[in-house]
This record gives sequence, C-alpha cells and structure tokens, in this order.
Amino acid sequence: MSRDALLEEIESTQLKTDIPHFNVGDTIKVHIRIIEGEKERIQVFTGTVIARKGSGLSETFSLYRVAYGSGMERVFSLHSPRIAKIEVARLGKVRRAKLYYLRGAQGKAAKVREKIGVKKEAVKATPSPKGVKEEAAPKKEEPAPEKPAAEEKTPPSTEKT
Repeated sequence: MSRDALLEEIESTQLKTDIPHFNVGDTIKVHIRIIEGEKERIQVFTGTVIARKGSGLSETFSLYRVAYGSGMERVFSLHSPRIAKIEVARLGKVRRAKLYYLRGAQGKAAKVREKIGVKKEAVKATPSPKGVKEEAAPKKEEPAPEKPAAEEKTPPSTEKT
C-alpha cells in the first residue's frame, strides 16, 4: 500500500458525515465543546461565514460577528472533534467567495441579504458519502376521498301563506 493511499484511508475514517450544507454569506451556529478543568460544556458561537478554505480533513471556515461593539473573527476546522453541531440559521445571498470586506463595516454596510424562496428541506439535505446509496422509501398512496352522491335539489316552493 502506498503512502498516499494509507494517508487517504486514515483521513476518510476521521471525516464527519453530519455536516449541513452551508456557503459563504450564511449565518450559522457552531456548538463548540469547551473543556474547563474536569468539566465539559457546550458554547454556541453564531456568526456569518466569511470564508471557506481547503478540502478534505483540513477544510476550514471563518465566522465573523460583532458583539458588544467589537468585531471578532474565529476560524474553525470543519471536521474537528471539538465541534459538537453546526446549524444553519439563515441563508445569505452573496456574489463573492470571500467576504473580508465585512470586517470593518458597520450598520447597513455589514448586512448580508437573505436568500428568499429556498425550501428548508433542500438546504437540510446533505450530500451522501461516496459509495453509499440511499434507498428511497416507498411512497404511500392515499385513496381518493369518496364524493357523496349528488343530492337532488327540489325547486323552492312557490306557495303563498
């Protein structure tokens, strides 16, 4: 077995499969495991994705947020064991691959437009790992609702009382 094949095999075992699909411009919540002494807790970091770099096990993404009047940026490794969960909070509509211009922006200039009209089911669907085929669940056909027989209408009576 060659060295490259061996490294690729080891990397493939450490890749996460539960990562949702997100792009640059999206606002996401990253649940991070924080270890303080002997205790472990989860802390949520919410921010706008301003960059994605790399591929495979070394893929990283940068989040930017403004908190208490100061901007902070944090770079996460996508497949890190410290990341407990990633949630997509809002989809952004951008035309650039890197949003570094958000670093110094304030007010309306720091906003990213939201994508409207995208179904959340389509966003939540993650690409399946290579080589694994997903079986489609059989669809249940519902019987057509029965229509009551057309009731005969009697003409209104023309009697005078």
